[in-house]
Amino acid sequence: MDMRSRVNTALKQAMKDKAPARLSTLRLINAAIKDKDIATRGSSSEEAKGCGDAEVLEILGKMTKQRKESARAYEEGGRLDLAERELQEIAVIEEFLPKQLDDDEVTEAINTAITATGAGSIRDMGKVMGELKSRYTGQMDFGKVGPMVKDQLCAASGGDC
Repeated sequence: MDMRSRVNTALKQAMKDKAPARLSTLRLINAAIKDKDIATRGSSSEEAKGCGDAEVLEILGKMTKQRKESARAYEEGGRLDLAERELQEIAVIEEFLPKQLDDDEVTEAINTAITATGAGSIRDMGKVMGELKSRYTGQMDFGKVGPMVKDQLCAASGGDC
C-alpha cells in the first residue's frame, strides 16, 4: 500500500473513531500532499499520478521538523498546552515515517554512500548527500547528517577543509 493510500485509510478510520485531533492532523497531511501535487502539476509527465512515496516522505519529514520547532518555541514561551498539541501531531505524522536510523546506522550509511559515489573531498559532498537522500529519505535528519558527511570527507581528504 502506498503512502497516499495509508494516509487516506487512516483518515477514514479516524472519522469512524470520532478522533478529532488525529483527524485534524491527517487532514493536514492530506492537504500538504495535495499542495505538492498542484505544485508539480504540468512540470513533468507524472502529473496524472501525483507525487510518489519519496515526496510524501519528504513532506512528512518537513511537517515533523516544523512541529518540533513549534513545540520548542511554545515550551520556551510557557504555552505548554500548545506544545502538547504539537507533540500529539508529531506522533500521528511519525506513524507514517519509516523507523529512524540510530547513530551507528547513520555512520554506516554515510560510509557506504561515500564509497558508492567515490567521494574523496569536500567538493563531493553534494553527491554523497544526494545518494543518502535517495536511499534514506525519512529515516534520518539530513540537517544533522550534513556536518557528519563533511567531517568524514574532510578526514578522507587529509583534513584540508
